[in-house]
Amino acid sequence: MNLYNENGKDRTRRKGVVDDEALGPLRLLPGTWANRGQTREAGWNMIALPFAPGRFRYRVLMNQYTEVLRFSLVDDKVPNRGVEGPNREVTADQLVVTIDYQQTIDQVAAADSPDSGLAGKPGAAIHHEPGLFLHMRNHRTANLDIARLATVPHGDSALALGTSMVNDGGPAIPANVDGLPIGAGQDVQNNPYLAPYKHFVNKPFKGKVRQRGFPGFNPIDMTALLALANQGVDIARTTTLPLDTSAATGGIVNIPFIVDQANAALMTSTFWIQELRETDKRKRPKLRMQYLQIVMLDFFERRDGQGLIRWPHISINTMDKISDEVLDDVSDEA
Repeated sequence: MNLYNENGKDRTRRKGVVDDEALGPLRLLPGTWANRGQTREAGWNMIALPFAPGRFRYRVLMNQYTEVLRFSLVDDKVPNRGVEGPNREVTADQLVVTIDYQQTIDQVAAADSPDSGLAGKPGAAIHHEPGLFLHMRNHRTANLDIARLATVPHGDSALALGTSMVNDGGPAIPANVDGLPIGAGQDVQNNPYLAPYKHFVNKPFKGKVRQRGFPGFNPIDMTALLALANQGVDIARTTTLPLDTSAATGGIVNIPFIVDQANAALMTSTFWIQELRETDKRKRPKLRMQYLQIVMLDFFERRDGQGLIRWPHISINTMDKISDEVLDDVSDEA
């Protein structure tokens, strides 16, 4: 990447200096975000995995997790060179804001159905993801102004695009998000093939949360805990970052084993960055972030012969911004 203007002056890595106008919808991201993982404001994850023992040949895994997200400014004027006009005679460079992110996730609790003995122990590192968030400042296509590039150690690389939004008040959390597989029937109570999901529908996963009345993480209402975490929180403004690998030139590329066994075919994610009316010691709005991410995994033939069953891999979280700096150790703060 060329991080220099033609005159040789470095225009990036300006520590402590962030151009809010240039960053646009990404202006609140730089710094460190984290969650505590022991309350209703935890991270929650559900995934179906191929699993040979037993009659189902798959298992449903639930995780409760802690997360740290570190965002740092790379550049606010990455130039994509271009020309336009009837004869391509006018320079038309696109300028892109680039923010690096590092995501680390550790397990708090886990359970699966059927019980495989493979769910893992508390404290296990279960995810690491480096990537980039982009803000296209000009020359946008189809009004798409944001992008996310993600790489996952399993062997997946994703590009998702979207159009940012800002509104007064809290986020519009979608209700009743269903995590049941597509193409395997929807009658979770009476379809024997869906028994692993039925287990968690009838007994939602609560991890280590012991709060009275806590409903748990439920496969047929997978955003309920996001809405619960917002109860009693006075949110002044929300910036929404919706991202979809099926938009425009987006997509996911996977290594051969993943394509053959459980292909990650589609990813949608929505980040809600929230400015609270409550202020910090410097009289600035406290910041929260919530997200909903759905990755569709394709494996096993549908019984109607219409291709493969599509299995939703769903993650949600609620985090606080704990520092404007990128912290290496957040154990005390988080």
